[in-house]
Amino acid sequence: MEAFAPVPPEWTEKATHAQNFCCPTCQATSMEAQRVWINRRSPVYTEDYRKKWQEFYHCRCGTAWWAWSTERPPSEFANRDRIDIPE
Repeated sequence: MEAFAPVPPEWTEKATHAQNFCCPTCQATSMEAQRVWINRRSPVYTEDYRKKWQEFYHCRCGTAWWAWSTERPPSEFANRDRIDIPE
């Protein structure tokens, strides 16, 4: 899987910054991408000292796009009630 490869794939060179965390051409979601690469070599630190990464996506329509990990929409799983396991 190339998502965690240390060297960026060639298709990332023409990627454009997507403003809505989806393909700027066909609006496909990141889950529909054919290829993914995360730039883990160059994290950026936010004002509150958290890391964010560039996430690159190669869409099924042929468009390469990227967005910051902090721009990702909330997960449907994030707001589920946690199950507490007794110790």
